Amino acid sequence: MNVHEIEILLVEDSVSDAELTIRALKKHNMANKLVHLENGAEALDYLFANGAYSEREVKNVPKLILLDINMPKVGGIEVLKQIKGDERTRKIPVIMLTSSKEDPDIDKCYDLGANSYVVKPVGFESFMKAVSELGMYWMLLNQPSSH
Repeated sequence: MNVHEIEILLVEDSVSDAELTIRALKKHNMANKLVHLENGAEALDYLFANGAYSEREVKNVPKLILLDINMPKVGGIEVLKQIKGDERTRKIPVIMLTSSKEDPDIDKCYDLGANSYVVKPVGFESFMKAVSELGMYWMLLNQPSSH
């Protein structure tokens, strides 16, 4: 995949949740320009062109990031903090897609600049519907900043 074409970055350590998310996005033709990473450290390396991604152009950022909170190595809240704290990435819409309904997590994410906080529905159909509606809104309806 051409790194210039990345539209959605999915950072999710649960293989089953990642598969469901990708399946829901594919159903609406929104997954052909998707990159799935399994932990926060990998996401930061990808976004800031470090480590295995050092050849990547940092300026080629995704249009949307779907970010889980509870992940190994570097948690989603820390990833969010670094994304929103860097001029190059702070305008990328970040949706926290998680199973945590804890108020402190929700407040912390919004305080750090999350654009949305979505609790993953438990049922398969509800999960598929939620992900496709998120994708439709953020990829097709939302008007991003021009600079």
